[in-house]
Amino acid sequence: MARIRNVVALAYDGVAPFELGVVCESWGIDRSDMGLPVFDFAVCAPEPGLVRTSVGFDLSVHHGLDRAAEADLLVVPAVKRGEETPPGVLQTLRDAHDRGAWVMSVCSGAFALGEAGLLDGRRCTTHWMHTDELARRFPLAHVEPEVLYVDDDRVLTSAGTAAGLDASLYLWRAEFGAAAASLVARRMVVPPQREGGQAQFIARPVPECDVETLGPVLTWIVEHLEEEMSVEQLAARSAMSPRTFARRFRAETGTTPHAWITAQRVHRAEQLLEETDRTVDRIASDVGFGNAATLRHHLARIRGLSPQQYRHRFRRAPAPAAG
Repeated sequence: MARIRNVVALAYDGVAPFELGVVCESWGIDRSDMGLPVFDFAVCAPEPGLVRTSVGFDLSVHHGLDRAAEADLLVVPAVKRGEETPPGVLQTLRDAHDRGAWVMSVCSGAFALGEAGLLDGRRCTTHWMHTDELARRFPLAHVEPEVLYVDDDRVLTSAGTAAGLDASLYLWRAEFGAAAASLVARRMVVPPQREGGQAQFIARPVPECDVETLGPVLTWIVEHLEEEMSVEQLAARSAMSPRTFARRFRAETGTTPHAWITAQRVHRAEQLLEETDRTVDRIASDVGFGNAATLRHHLARIRGLSPQQYRHRFRRAPAPAAG
């Protein structure tokens, strides 16, 4: 499968500058000093010239929509609610998907994908404040109101603001491997990509590492993935009852202990598949899955690849340089 080389962000009147910045930061930065790929990146508008943003200042955009015809990834950032999507943008989105390119939205950019017909029959999401409207306007879409992002047949929709970073890191990981995605996250000084099924709204999105939160036990889990661990054991380590621990865990991470631990084990297994020659059985044991069949099951469910396929795909690229 061809990997992403050419990326275009679409900007038209009402574009949200922060969400556009998320796209530029994720795909427009030269990180070749870290051994990461550099993309042919551009911001395009229906007509080159000034584009009015959602907060009152203008952007000078030099490329028209013809530049988007070359894109492997086409991204629609958030736009001010009520702004009309230019017809040329809608056709550009349809053409991109028809030729097999990735199409991605951040926050309310999902409405443009809906107007282009790309959400019909597909799972999708947007900011939690707009999911009811998205479902009303596009009844053939399968709107998932609580998740961070959804990938359905190369149509990737994400929730508000920071979820655009999560979706971008997901795509980095899908195209270039776990090690590359981790380097990008470290360069942006953000946590490694969260799984898309996590909740959009959580009580404490960034747990503080003190005795009153789960920060210490989350660190312990990541450092001891090879060990068996139950909710009861983790609750005891946190000096809580199992019920209180499970409730606090969801409040601070947006998911269940089992789902969070499984995701961490898959992430570590991906790194070992990329960076070592260990057997699949050995890796399964090292990350706490116990056997290769369990690792295969979870990797296929989350990434759609077997361990052998994952290793073949991502070991072919040069290992990213540290630094």
